[in-house]
Amino acid sequence: MSRLVAEFIGTFWLVFGGAGSAVFAAAFPEVGIGLLGVSLAFGLAVMTMAYSVGHISGSHFNPAVTLGVWAGGRFPARDVLPYILAQVAGGILAALLLYGIARGTPSFDLATDGLAANGYGQHSPGRYSLMAGFVVELVLTFMFLIIIMGATHRKAPAGFAPIAIGLALTLIHLISIPITNTSVNPARSTGPALIVGGWAVQQLWMFWLAPLLGGLLGGMAYRSMFKDDSAPDITGETQPVT
Repeated sequence: MSRLVAEFIGTFWLVFGGAGSAVFAAAFPEVGIGLLGVSLAFGLAVMTMAYSVGHISGSHFNPAVTLGVWAGGRFPARDVLPYILAQVAGGILAALLLYGIARGTPSFDLATDGLAANGYGQHSPGRYSLMAGFVVELVLTFMFLIIIMGATHRKAPAGFAPIAIGLALTLIHLISIPITNTSVNPARSTGPALIVGGWAVQQLWMFWLAPLLGGLLGGMAYRSMFKDDSAPDITGETQPVT
């Protein structure tokens, strides 16, 4: 249960901090943090939570990561669904709170501002197509898993994994915010989509399918290319999964 609570809190902080920076601060008059600031906020959110609760749950905070590390042989199948449910619940609570706070100003318009929901086509920040969005989400999630698996390997420099993972997520957002508003995380996409409704819910399938497929392929690829049976699992524990 403590691991599920850690995943819930970590995903909550990721969505609240990352999407919150987009909703409240990205275009704030005179001092808006812009694309660079939002990208950094997502990276800082995952990095701070990885240092805080990574030793408890392994700091997935993302269904695609959970599926990927399972495919990579470092996570037990029995825990995949509970982790994903905890992550989605954390993302939904964060989105609800963001919406409640955003309504505190008369300038907020859910239909226009969108609560940092992900989208493609006319709902992409750069009007990128479904195919473009699918490809970038798949490729970036694939690379995210490669980085996570490598940074958490027992032979990697100790204590630096959260930094590598946080900076990787920052880079991912720098690349793809104009394309899809960046998901690579179905839990991050689900919360805002449920609040926005309509088009956001209709397009949500892509922000589950592409990241999950990318995570699955990334975990499998790392396992096949850099097989090491003595590597620890990514659950906050130290024993390998057989």
